[in-house]
Amino acid sequence: MSSPQQRFHVLVADDEPHIGRIIKMKLEQGPFRVSLAYDGREALDLLAREPGIDLVLLDVMMPHQSGLDVLAAMREDARWHDVPCIILTAAGEAEYQRRAMAMGASEFLTKPFSPKRLYARAAELVGLQPDSGEAGVA
Repeated sequence: MSSPQQRFHVLVADDEPHIGRIIKMKLEQGPFRVSLAYDGREALDLLAREPGIDLVLLDVMMPHQSGLDVLAAMREDARWHDVPCIILTAAGEAEYQRRAMAMGASEFLTKPFSPKRLYARAAELVGLQPDSGEAGVA
């Protein structure tokens, strides 16, 4: 790619470091820059410290504050109210999904998830077109 491409800043919050690294590796194959947080409090600190985050991925079960707590805080704060948010969980309970979607989550994925599907959904949420050549990254 000879032209400079836009980089989308993604915050990934998951208390399992290997999950964060997998997501980071996958997204950074495309036009994404990833910041990692390992609990809900750290995720909120990163949001406050780094303006211009384009997308947030939150694990439900995290120390200090859950992903749903972080999502609630995001939706109550004008700075982050409209930032798309993907909720990830191993729990897979229907109640978490109902709550997350009612709170304004953009997507709900159950672990294990397909990294390719996650990438495609992330690209879609930041406004990349599927035919831009980026969504096909395997």
